[in-house]
Amino acid sequence: MDLGAPPWWPEGGGPAVPPGHRPPHSFPPHPFPAETPSETTTRLRPVRSRSPFRAAAAAVCVVLGLGLIGGAATGSWLISDSSADPAAHSTYTVGRAAWHSVPVDTLFPRTLKGDGAGPGGSDRVWTRLAVAPDSGCAAALDPLLLKTVRPAGCARLLRATYTDATSSSVTTVGLLFTEGDTDAMRALSTRFTDQHLDARTDLMPRAYPVKGTPAAGFGDRQRASWSVHVLTEVPVVVFAVSGFADGRAVTTPQPAARAMVRNATTAAAQAGLGHEAKGLADLVERGLRRTVAERTEKPE
Repeated sequence: MDLGAPPWWPEGGGPAVPPGHRPPHSFPPHPFPAETPSETTTRLRPVRSRSPFRAAAAAVCVVLGLGLIGGAATGSWLISDSSADPAAHSTYTVGRAAWHSVPVDTLFPRTLKGDGAGPGGSDRVWTRLAVAPDSGCAAALDPLLLKTVRPAGCARLLRATYTDATSSSVTTVGLLFTEGDTDAMRALSTRFTDQHLDARTDLMPRAYPVKGTPAAGFGDRQRASWSVHVLTEVPVVVFAVSGFADGRAVTTPQPAARAMVRNATTAAAQAGLGHEAKGLADLVERGLRRTVAERTEKPE
């Protein structure tokens, strides 16, 4: 890239030096003449003629060398060709790496629109307030929830907090990327379903408060409704937890599935916080599935 002449040089491109003078710290003229177009390669020394035996040996070495290089190149091509390795396209391989290979704005879009995601089929729009630094699970999950997901392992945890269009509710959405294989994720999903673990208040995810925003006071006591879904197609647990933006404490939190039931009378249900948690969790999960599917497709 041509950066141009230094700012202290005149327009002609060279230093302004009076004839017969050399500026301080300059180097003397190069002691060798400049290369001419016909001297652009290294001069070779005369080589004595070789015997037929040495020539044949050299030819064999060349053939062997070319064979090795060709084999290495072919092997490298096969390794780099993702279609040659089915594991490279596994949804588990791609999904587990998504926490650092997929842009954060793809995993947690700045704005999410939930058509029909609110109470009575009303539309919802959520705006992202902040994304938490990626972390392990110990600081972001209650001890009992951490113990429950431990059989699948915790590779990384990502979280973001959103608010609704009226800034009256706040919701933290999380993606827990596990270390488990298909069997481990299926076992975890079965346990959550059979034992109704997604409805236990002692297994609620933690909220991510954001200073200077409607979620500034969003802590453990402000959690009102939540949703936890263990995926089996990719090694991820998707969760969301919602609360009031005014920081009020909630004494009777309710899982999203129950808070969304018609005629539910809890504060969380009447405020639509079950729809907030479930709606945001579903949208983030859908985006993750779509992204992993696109990255898993093999070239034809």
